[in-house]
This record gives sequence, C-alpha cells and structure tokens, in this order.
Amino acid sequence: MSKLAQALESRKFVVTGEIGPPKGVDLGKCLTDADHLRNKVTAINVTDLQSAVMRVGSMAVCAKLIEKGLEPIYQLTCRDRNRLALQSDLLSAWVLGIQNVLCLSGDHPSLGDHIDAKAVFDLDSVQLLKAVALLKDGKDMADHELEGKPDFFSGAVVNPGTDALEPQLIKMEKKIEAGAKFFQTQAIYEPEKFEHFMNRVQKYGVPVMAGIVVLKSAGMARFMNANVAGITVPESMIEEMAKTKVENRKEKAVEIAARIIRQIKPFCQGVHIMPLGWDELVPKIIEEADLD
Repeated sequence: MSKLAQALESRKFVVTGEIGPPKGVDLGKCLTDADHLRNKVTAINVTDLQSAVMRVGSMAVCAKLIEKGLEPIYQLTCRDRNRLALQSDLLSAWVLGIQNVLCLSGDHPSLGDHIDAKAVFDLDSVQLLKAVALLKDGKDMADHELEGKPDFFSGAVVNPGTDALEPQLIKMEKKIEAGAKFFQTQAIYEPEKFEHFMNRVQKYGVPVMAGIVVLKSAGMARFMNANVAGITVPESMIEEMAKTKVENRKEKAVEIAARIIRQIKPFCQGVHIMPLGWDELVPKIIEEADLD
C-alpha cells in the first residue's frame, strides 16, 4: 500500500505537491523542484503533457522520483492513447514501482502546442478508472487474464467551483463507482463555495483534497477568470495582488495560499498544492498554513 493510501485511509490531513516535466530531456530543474517537497508532502503529482504541451512523459519522471526516494502520483490522460496503450502504460508503471494513479481525460490538443495532433479519447476518465479496476482484478478490458496484477491507489479530479454543480456531482458518483479512492479538486479561491460543495459530497465518504494553485500575479488571476471553467478569483484578491510590488509577489503568494488553506482545512482531508514552478515556496506555505 502506498504512503498516500495509508495516510488517507487513516484519516490524516494530507498534503500533496505537483511538478511538471520539462520540454526536453534535462530533468535538472524538475528534480530540484521535487526536492523542495521532500519531507513536506506525502506524494508528488507528475503531470501528463499538461495543457496538451509536448513534454517528457509522466511515467519516466515518476520512476526518477522513486529512485530519489519520493512517492509519485502518476497522472494519466485519455487524450493521447487508446485503450491498448493506456492499459499497457498502467502495467508498465506498476512494474516501475508506481503505486498511485490519477485518471484524467486531458486537455484537447487544440489548446496546446501541437494543434494539428489528433486527439484519441478512446476512453474517458470514468472508463479509465474502470480499466484500472479491471487490471487490479487481474483482467484486461477484453476479459483476458493477466500474469500478475497491479494494485493501484486510484484517484480522480472534480471541480467544486463550477456554476453547474449537479453534473459534477453526478460525474463524481460515477468515478467513485468506477473505483476512485480519492479526489483532487480544481483550484480553490472561494472558501464559502468550497464549503458548500463539501457539504454536498460528504455523504460519499471519499477523501477530497482541495486544489491550491499558487497565485503569481493579478494578470494570472484575470486570465484564469476569463479562460478556466470553474475558477473564480475574487476581485478583492486580484486587487491585493495588483497592489503588491513585483519583488514582493512571492511573499504575497505564500500569504494568500496559506490563508485559503487555513479557511478550508476544516472541510476536507487534505490539500493539493500546485506551485506552477514556484516549488521553493511550498515549505513556507505549509508552515504559514499551520500544516507542519
């Protein structure tokens, strides 16, 4: 059983982090970012061609984290692979020692840097969770027996901030039925809205980790408000960042992230911190949020 599974199943408040593989083979910064999280988080998400931008694969970086004594969460998207490749990659990941997997549909290629790439989407995230469950039972999607089976701790994502909450709740129920054992959320900037969401999903009894995206600037906040569904950064927070001098933005980013965590901590079982390259700030965020 992975450390993440043990921590969540024992009802501990869990902190996870996230790193993005590079666009190229130099893993120096990527692995340094991971080192900032050592002994601060239970596990580290490794993104899978985030924003549909071609990069080093998540599986390879997960394997490197294991070599460094760090526990990864393997993000796997449906965008680029058919069911053969998805199942094969899952088996390969287990052989490499990867125990946690986060199942995602993935951003469409039209949003990335290879806009002419053909999207696959043979499966969606619910079907991918079902495929993981089948592999854990020792069979593939064609009902063939496996020679040795994996035992993944499977997770999924949910968006508490969307105005159309009912479809999210229906999809969340389907993901739980398909085998999701934990959830990580889209970025949370409105604690009251998150509390309302958690009141709705508490009955499911599945751990939810609130997503904390480190806010780098007022411009970033406005971009997310305009382009990312389900994220609303309050105007007061945007003004707070806009009034901050450039040289003080990291300090302000820590303050805002820690404040949000303190406000939402009573309602969830953990936080998933997405520093977007400012990984060196994560230990300070954890300290100021009273999570140490």
